Formats: sequence, C-alpha cells, structure tokens
Amino acid sequence: MKMTFRWYGSKTDPIPLKFIKQIPGMTGLMGLLDKPAGVDWPEEEFAALRKEVQEAGLELEVIESVNVHEDIKTGLPARDEYIENYISTVRMLARQGVKVIVYNFMPVFDWLRTDLARVIPEDGSNSLYFDEKDLGAMGPLEIVRKTAEDSHGFTLPGWEPERLALLETTLKQYEGMTGDDLRKNYKYFLDAVIPVCEEVGVRMACHPDDPAWPIFGLPRIAHSQEDFDKIVALHDSPANTLCLCTGSLGSNPDNDIPSIIRHFGSMNRIGAMHVRNVKYLGYHHFREAAHLSSTGDLDLYEIMKAVHETCPDTYIRPDHGRMIWDEQGRPGYGLYDRALGAAYLNGLWEALEKGSC
Repeated sequence: MKMTFRWYGSKTDPIPLKFIKQIPGMTGLMGLLDKPAGVDWPEEEFAALRKEVQEAGLELEVIESVNVHEDIKTGLPARDEYIENYISTVRMLARQGVKVIVYNFMPVFDWLRTDLARVIPEDGSNSLYFDEKDLGAMGPLEIVRKTAEDSHGFTLPGWEPERLALLETTLKQYEGMTGDDLRKNYKYFLDAVIPVCEEVGVRMACHPDDPAWPIFGLPRIAHSQEDFDKIVALHDSPANTLCLCTGSLGSNPDNDIPSIIRHFGSMNRIGAMHVRNVKYLGYHHFREAAHLSSTGDLDLYEIMKAVHETCPDTYIRPDHGRMIWDEQGRPGYGLYDRALGAAYLNGLWEALEKGSC
C-alpha cells in the first residue's frame, strides 16, 4: 500500500506540502493540474508541479482528474479531437512518471451534496451531507448556485466554473440518453485510450458515481458491482481499472464494500482507492463521518483487510475529512481530519501486516 494525499497545488491549496510530508507514512500525492476537460495538458507545467512535489520529498505517481469532456460522454462529433488530446496527455504523464490516472464517466456532476458543512451534533465538527429531500423543487441550476455559494471561494472538483457555465446546454445533450447509450460512448473512449495506456504503462482508474444512484434523471452507470463488471468488460485489459471509493459506493447501504474490493482486487482491477466512512441517516440521506469505524456505518477494518488480501500494492488516500479544530478550507479537504484518517488507516494496516506474519 502507498498512502497518498490529495493536493490542489500551491496556488489554490492552503495546505503546504511540508505539512503533508509530516503525516506519518505519507508517500506521495494524488495530485492534479487545474485544466479544463478536453485540453492537452502542457508538459512544462506538469513537470514543474512534479519537481515541486519531489523537492518536498513526496511522489507524484497518481493524477486525478484528467477529466473526460462531455462531448465524449454524449458521443458528439468533436469527441475524436478531445480523445486525441486525452491520449496526448496520457503519453505526457507516462513520460513524467505517472502510473495511475483517476477519472470518471459521470454525466455533468462529478458528485453532489445538499450541504457542504452540516454540523455533527455529537462533536460540533462539520462535514459534507446529502439528503435527497432537501433538493425539493431545486433543479440542477439551483443546486449549482447553492454549492458555489457554500464553497468558501474555493473551486471544487467537478464543479469548475467553465464547465458549469454551459450547464443548460450540457443537460440538453443528455435528454433521452440511456445507460446503454452512455456505455456505448464509454466503450468508444476506452477502445481508443486503453491501448495507449498499455503501451506506456499507465492504468486508468474509474471513480464511482457519487452518490450511488441516479440524479436529475441523468444516466449514471458506475455505482454497483454489476455496473463495474460491465465497465471492466467494455475493454478487457489490466489498464482498465477502478478507483474504488468506499464513500461513494458506500452511500448506498446495498453495496457490500469489502466484498466489492475482494471481487475486483482478485481480478487485478483496482488501480487506486479513496477510503472514507459514511453515516446513514435514512433513504438517500447520509453524512460523511470520521474514518474511525464506530463513527459511521462502514467497517474500515474489513475494508482494509480486503485490500490487504487482494490488492495490497494499491495507492490509497484518506478521502474527504470533516472540518475540525476550527479549520477553514476547501469543504471535505481540510488537513487535520484527513491526517487523522491516514494515521488510522496506517494503524489498521500495521495490525494486518503483523497479524499475517
């Protein structure tokens, strides 16, 4: 296991690399370069980012997210140009030492919450929260405005302004599209990209839908074991893998997360993992919890045991933390609670390692 941390870059992330380096067991980042979907990433900019990270004593072997343009997902004629840009970026990242690219194929919204800072009564901290009832009469445009207002001035992954400025047009492109239609366009993308990944030694890792059910009538095809079985079958290759996010899949209590990890881990189809906990509050109603198993409804010990047994060499990061100790920052991506999460996951891992000897 390689323990990593998501970082948004020195220009927009208030957490300095030296703080991340001080977290025990931290080996590197799941980093990103803030570029719109569809562009060919400039190598000089990424090389500068990589140099900055390495000078801090950390690795940069996983990148998230090289976002997939909506024209690829909807199968519009411009998709071929965007796919060529994607391939060029894959080749560049391979030259720069990247091993895994985390991405998603979610229509329009990478993730959705109805509150970015819901106070947890038990301890006074706050965390990301979703209640489908809170959507009420709100449509996609209204929830976008609310999310932007609640983000404390930070950009949020999947909610970049240039993407959302075209929201109405994009939503119309998905009218009448079925899950099978989306999978057909997904296969077209994978058939072009995966052979290049095989050639250069990079693994694509698809992130689940978040939350794990349909939203606003959009086709969503990545929120169950059955869905992911279909995805890995679209282009059967060790380079076509999953970023198994326990919180995204775990938002639906019907998903048995340790079983799903064992299923795909034994197939060598887990390229990376985001590990976090959730607390169920009702139907399509949850909040994000501390990593400690007893604070939520996921068994983190069983999750890490499944990783240890079937995919022990994967990259892991502590996903989404609460805001604690009066920290102010990007919702879900503060320093303190994610650092506590990393320490907890490392403790579970040490117990599993020593218990297996």
